[in-house]
Amino acid sequence: MRLEDDAATHAALMLRVAQQADRQAFAQLFAHYAPRVKAFLMKSGTVPALAEDCAQDVMATVWRKAGQFDPSRASVATWIFTIARNRRIDVLRRDRRPEPEDLPWGPEPEPDQLDALALQRDTERLGQALAELPDEQRVLIERAYFGDLSHSEIATATGLPLGTIKSRIRLALEKLRQKLT
Repeated sequence: MRLEDDAATHAALMLRVAQQADRQAFAQLFAHYAPRVKAFLMKSGTVPALAEDCAQDVMATVWRKAGQFDPSRASVATWIFTIARNRRIDVLRRDRRPEPEDLPWGPEPEPDQLDALALQRDTERLGQALAELPDEQRVLIERAYFGDLSHSEIATATGLPLGTIKSRIRLALEKLRQKLT
């Protein structure tokens, strides 16, 4: 059975999947969206076999997470293609990671003493430059770069607006750049 290109019909089917785990509704959505997701992935440069695997994975995610679909926030198509886009990004990231066999094994060679001294001097200069920053900027730099927090996480932790966080970090980085060049 061919599914109409009607957003309301798609939303009704998705809600049946979410609320009743309706396999027939899912089968209709699958038949309609799986080929479109595969084509979307192939148009964005994914090889056919990987696009097929990703499309299957996307549709499995749609089944598992149907309860998270909110028709007031997005159409079914937008929701599914967002999952597909995110899945493609995950695959690209995974493919760029080195495989364990590509990683060096054993002890690393001893660094050259001149390089070690230069690194130590640079570290001391950076420490001094950080200490000279205003506290409001230094604390944010430390959280972002030494605490591995995102700007949003820092904003949540400090209660400061995200724009303020970004501005202060940008100013601090510029000051550090000037002091270290």
